[in-house]
Amino acid sequence: MSYQNEKLEEFEQYITGKKVAIIGLGISNIPLLDYFYKLHCKVSIFDKREEVKLDKQAVEKIQNYAFELYTGPDAMQRLVGFDIIFRSPSCRPDTPEIVKELERGAILTSEIEMLMQTCPGTVIGITGSDGKTTTTNLIYHILKEKGYHCYLGGNIGIPLFTKVHEMKPEDMIVLELSSFQLIDMQISPHISVITNISPNHLDIHKSYEEYIEAKKNIFKYQNENDVLVINYDNTITRDFKGEAKGKVVYFSRKQKLEDGVICDSGIIKSCEEKVRRHILNTRDILLRGVHNHENICSAIAATASLVEPEIQLEAIKKFRGVEHRLEFIREVSEVKWYNDSIGTSPTRTIAGLNSFSEKIVLIAGGYDKHLDYTPIAKPIVANVSKLILIGATAPKIEEVVTQELEMQGKELPIYHCNTLQETVKKAYEIANSDEIVLFSPASASFDMFKNFEERGEMFKALVNQL
Repeated sequence: MSYQNEKLEEFEQYITGKKVAIIGLGISNIPLLDYFYKLHCKVSIFDKREEVKLDKQAVEKIQNYAFELYTGPDAMQRLVGFDIIFRSPSCRPDTPEIVKELERGAILTSEIEMLMQTCPGTVIGITGSDGKTTTTNLIYHILKEKGYHCYLGGNIGIPLFTKVHEMKPEDMIVLELSSFQLIDMQISPHISVITNISPNHLDIHKSYEEYIEAKKNIFKYQNENDVLVINYDNTITRDFKGEAKGKVVYFSRKQKLEDGVICDSGIIKSCEEKVRRHILNTRDILLRGVHNHENICSAIAATASLVEPEIQLEAIKKFRGVEHRLEFIREVSEVKWYNDSIGTSPTRTIAGLNSFSEKIVLIAGGYDKHLDYTPIAKPIVANVSKLILIGATAPKIEEVVTQELEMQGKELPIYHCNTLQETVKKAYEIANSDEIVLFSPASASFDMFKNFEERGEMFKALVNQL
């Protein structure tokens, strides 16, 4: 007998023919257009952008379905008389027009919240200020290695709500959850992971306290059968244990815990009742950087009840990382090439430089966001054997590096190129065996590319042609 999702059936019975507002025509909401059309909903879409800036295919679909579309700065003024409102992560739930609708009796939800309320499988949610994308992908990879049927979504992947009808109770749903998605969430995953918390997105959140409270929703609605995985080394997350309703599992890179998952002198171990079990040596993995050792610890803790250590080990050893984040591409003539196109600021590139023990041939430079490049000078002088510069920020980077070299009485070959093709060719010519070629621009991509993903894809294609 095939599985019947009674929760989904109940929701669809409720919403059929209802007046539905969709706030924000973003990636997470576009798939809802087809879904609500099939359920004969009366749909209106609101977006503060002008219509010419919206997805053209989505606008055509709205017109074909005879849905209402309101755009521009005053669009939300038309938000009146709806039964249910689906907000995008970029829309604050306390937007005045939404608050008025809630006072009238409307229901506020989101694509990701309805997914969590109606899906029958085990939900694993990951949030944090840093490391959540890598951790999410790693957990997904470990579960796939075990043989589970898995779905990947949330802040990454594809919107999953319209896939709920395919899901079975034995399936695994792995979700990266941002503070914007969590801020008004009233349901928590079965297994929740918080990688760390530090000040972030304070241009959107009213305060650091609000940001922290939003993150807490990932475990606030758990029960005693659920699991919360938190970073012992982060003082904020460590203290969440007192508020957790389910089992709490710590991970740490700095402390030798009696219970949890730790990284001790390059060895990742699981600890339970004072018994330590070696799982892997960090020298055997492709992921670089101590921050990734933390991500591995959290992924092991999150999947411990679902996957045997031997299978966890095999999955982690195979994992190449997330695209464009210290992503290993290939080895050519004993030189390893890494794509870190996500390095759109000096701080991100500094983290990349500190992730290798080998000397680095660094390719850097790009669009000028008017950032201060002074902090990157010392890490470059300390870790880089040759520097290849490109783009508008090349003179800024060269200036601060040259000043640091003069202060330390050192020399460093610096090369200038006009195109990404030229940088790859130059790096191939000058890199010595056992060196790393790292593409981490410390700059945005908009001078030559649409985004950092397009930039990274081109770099990988060029390296694979060598």
